[in-house]
Amino acid sequence: MGRKNNTHVPDFILMGLTDSEEIQLVLFMLFLLIYLVTVLGNAGMILIIRLDLQLHTPMYFFLRHLSFLDLSYSTVITPKTLQNLLTSTKYISYTSCFTQMSFFVFLGATECFLLSSMAYDRYVAICNPLHYPVVMSARFCFHLIFGSYVIGFVDSFVNGLCMSRLHFCDSNVIHHFFCDTTPVLALSCTDTHDIEIMIFIVAGSTLMVSLITISVSYVSILSTILKITSTSGKKKAFSTCASHLLGVAIFYGTMIFTYLKPSKSYSLGKDQVASVFYTIVIPMLNPLIYSLRNKEVKNALLRVMRKGEGSGQLK
Repeated sequence: MGRKNNTHVPDFILMGLTDSEEIQLVLFMLFLLIYLVTVLGNAGMILIIRLDLQLHTPMYFFLRHLSFLDLSYSTVITPKTLQNLLTSTKYISYTSCFTQMSFFVFLGATECFLLSSMAYDRYVAICNPLHYPVVMSARFCFHLIFGSYVIGFVDSFVNGLCMSRLHFCDSNVIHHFFCDTTPVLALSCTDTHDIEIMIFIVAGSTLMVSLITISVSYVSILSTILKITSTSGKKKAFSTCASHLLGVAIFYGTMIFTYLKPSKSYSLGKDQVASVFYTIVIPMLNPLIYSLRNKEVKNALLRVMRKGEGSGQLK
């Protein structure tokens, strides 16, 4: 494994979550089940929102993109993890490793600002309902989505540029189940202080700017809800935000725990558990959170099913 000052190592070894074959088999079955639910849930959300005209609103436009990001996010990580859980050779090529990392950063950063856009959408809907159709126009929603993807691309590009300056000498063993920034940085035989600062600034800015936007939106929403006199009105207003707020809390909680801290405090056990949560579990939870707590999605599913049954009977 010794390679002296070799930046372009041919491959890395992903150590994974455990050395026990029995536990690996259990994790494989669990992750496979989660991945299947993730694919079905997110693909189902995209399809329902696409087919049902009553869901062609800004809120569900954003939700459709969230499902697409979660589906892509999980697909970047989970299949390779499943493969490694079944094989004794856990190699990943240098190119594949940095490609996985780039897509992971791109999709994660994009989701941060998509969640901010969704929070702003709820703010306008509750705090300025009369101006909602004008403010949240199709063109403005498209610009918010486009801006989210652009920011994600910039974050990924900066991260990739920083990581490309690394030199790997002594080891190619990544103590993680996917190519994440922190464990790859730990392999470098050169001083990574400046690179860590740059990555911390970019990642921290993305997390904090989007989180501040969400926080300001929800403080305004809470203030407006408290001014509503009727109890039913308060419940209705809060129910439109509850799903999004729950998704935000889970996503940002694990992200901040993992990334907004010095790399020296990286804990193999705790950080891997957090990583499993936001890379594999959260993409499965989001469609469940937004569908099970949302009557409009349930009703849309029934309408789509009835339409399918009707067209089937006509044939």
